[in-house]
Amino acid sequence: MGMRENIDGPAPSGTPHIFWHGSQVTAEARCRQAGQQAATVWLTGLSGAGKSTLACALEGRLVAAGHPAYVLDGDNLRHHLNRDLGFTPEDRQENIRRSAEVARLMNDAGLFVICAFISPLRRDRDMARDLIGANNFLEVHVNTSRKLCEARDPKGLYKKARAGLIPEFTGITSPYEAPLAPALSLDTGALTLNSACELLYQQLSGRFL
Repeated sequence: MGMRENIDGPAPSGTPHIFWHGSQVTAEARCRQAGQQAATVWLTGLSGAGKSTLACALEGRLVAAGHPAYVLDGDNLRHHLNRDLGFTPEDRQENIRRSAEVARLMNDAGLFVICAFISPLRRDRDMARDLIGANNFLEVHVNTSRKLCEARDPKGLYKKARAGLIPEFTGITSPYEAPLAPALSLDTGALTLNSACELLYQQLSGRFL
């Protein structure tokens, strides 16, 4: 499996006097200390598919087994880091870019990161994969049907979208592009939470050291 020893990169455009300062501790050393080959599990799917619930269940399962993990939830990040972003295509893309950069840093620290984002467009998920690194990126489609997601409607968003109160709502008035070759496809309408969580855990188990 590939491993980035340190996060690095060119200085931002127009800032020639900014230099990258490397660390004495490699990502490989951090992962050895954590006992795992760090990775990002990117859960994508419609609103109400069960992404956040599944992410938190997996986090708990990993931590209980001694594997450091952390959930990055799309709604939670919009309360703080991404609070200045709306839901235009440009803002949605920036939301994914920032979140992927955070996941990359946390992977560098040796953690498993579980991301729960609708992330409806393939191009944005591909960008996240490129930023995090393909070897450390597991795209998982929470493939719950729109009908079931709308029946659940835990946040009342589908009802608002149907009433025209939320423009560009994914699955109703805005498209969702399903992954073409996900690492896993999980239908939470057919799988129990424990079963879906166990499938993800087993997917990561090959990265335990």
